[in-house]
Amino acid sequence: ALSWLAAAGFDPAFGARPLKRVMQRMITNRLSEMILSGTVQEGDSVNVTTENGDIVLIKTGS
Repeated sequence: ALSWLAAAGFDPAFGARPLKRVMQRMITNRLSEMILSGTVQEGDSVNVTTENGDIVLIKTGS
């Protein structure tokens, strides 16, 4: 997932500045949806990985 984020969040004109937006869109927003739906609760662990060229969040336990 780190390599994917590094590639998606880098722009030659702006450097790594777009990384924050990519992380928010691909991780923070999805994690928020998981919390709001009750899929993830306090104390749970979530792994961030890539699958088929996309970021995937997987609940791994509590």
